Amino acid sequence: MTLADRKLLHEIVVVVVLKLTVLAVLWNAFVRDERVSVDAARVASQVSAMPSPSPSASATTGDRHGQ
Repeated sequence: MTLADRKLLHEIVVVVVLKLTVLAVLWNAFVRDERVSVDAARVASQVSAMPSPSPSASATTGDRHGQ
């Protein structure tokens, strides 16, 4: 391993460690204490109100996206 390779490896390691540190700080500052409550009845009503998916026109006509 040449000197340039070692320098590059060192710089990459430093950048990755800095990124992980920033992510950990941001997670601790904004995400750690957040909780999401789920109401099963509300979720069920929203899921049942969703329209059923219809087949797309390209799937029924055999269109190959302009090919």
